[in-house]
This record gives sequence, C-alpha cells and structure tokens, in this order.
Amino acid sequence: MSEETNQQEEEEIIYIADDEGNEEAFEVIMRFELDDGTDRKYLMVTPAAEADGEADEDEDEDEAQEVFPFRYEEEDGAIKLYPVEEGEEWDMVEETFNTLIDEFGDADEDAEDDR
Repeated sequence: MSEETNQQEEEEIIYIADDEGNEEAFEVIMRFELDDGTDRKYLMVTPAAEADGEADEDEDEDEAQEVFPFRYEEEDGAIKLYPVEEGEEWDMVEETFNTLIDEFGDADEDAEDDR
C-alpha cells in the first residue's frame, strides 16, 4: 500500500456549523494537550479538500492553508468544540503548534535522507 493511500485513510474529517448553521467539513491535522496542568485538549483543523478529491496538488503545496485551533472536550462519545480566542491561550496553542510542526518537519527530512 502506498504512503498516499495510507494518508488518505488516516484523514479525520469533522463537521463544524458556521454562523448560519451550515455544516462545513474540516480535516483534523493535529491533536495535542498542553503541559500546563490544565488537562485541556486541542485540535487544529483546516478546511477539507473538495468533495471530488481532485484538488490541484501543486496549488496545495505552494499555498499555505488556513488553520483553525479549537479546545475540545469529549463527552459521551461526542466532541464539544470551543474556539481559541483568548490572547494567552492563543499564544500557548500557537507556540505548541509551531513547535510540533517544526519537529514533524525535521522528522520528515530525516526519513527522506535515510532513503
């Protein structure tokens, strides 16, 4: 099985209602907890690719995707989302996200060098 197929199978899509109640698809790109003693859980999402799955790959690589952070709680198998809006919380989430992205990027480069 190719890596591309594995990535497609691992995608987690959630639906979030907008201000007008319309549900929009988002792909969960990361979940993490902060080491600040609060046990708060966070997830980062991006708008999901078009339903036909035929997005232009070159365009995706060149264009930065918008990422939305949410604090979440799991209750009876459902996920409750809370937008991250507060300054201090936003700063912690952004710093953690950037650190994790840098670590994943370094790991990807190391894996490519091993080939």
